[in-house]
Amino acid sequence: MAVVDSPAPSPAPPAATLEQFLASVSTRAFRFAELGLRHREDALDAVQDAMARMLGYRDRAPEEWTPLFWSVLRSRIIDLQRRRTFRLKWMSDARDPDGEEIDWADESTPDPSRTHDGREAWSRLATALRGLPARQREAFSLRVLEELDVEATARVMGCSEGSVKTHLFRAREALQKQLEEFR
Repeated sequence: MAVVDSPAPSPAPPAATLEQFLASVSTRAFRFAELGLRHREDALDAVQDAMARMLGYRDRAPEEWTPLFWSVLRSRIIDLQRRRTFRLKWMSDARDPDGEEIDWADESTPDPSRTHDGREAWSRLATALRGLPARQREAFSLRVLEELDVEATARVMGCSEGSVKTHLFRAREALQKQLEEFR
């Protein structure tokens, strides 16, 4: 009787692996985007856009996905920040036909980011992170919260490894001072 070799089980298709990767970073990516944008809906849009763009990179090696995803998300956050700045400047100059300034703020809705952060520890950390300069906040988030290595963080931030170390050192010093009483 001849033994027929059965084919080896094929690895999971890249899309399933990419989906698992995206599912594993979704919560952290949302928090990262929310810290940068300070608005829940914009953060959700940024993460969704970054994830959609990652679909174009499904053929890349899985070890490339982490720095690539964070680079894409960071670029999307910067785009939204620039767009918001332009919109705010344009709207702040807006006047009605009588020459009165137009108030674009909708004060009837509660701030979604305040209702989202229920836990006190995360709330304090998020507040402290928001007070940091953008580059320090990015370095801390990517190195400490996302646990990327220095090299990957430098690629994501578009700077040298020495700059990453400097930004991280300064961020840690500032956070330690701000959160000292919380210990």
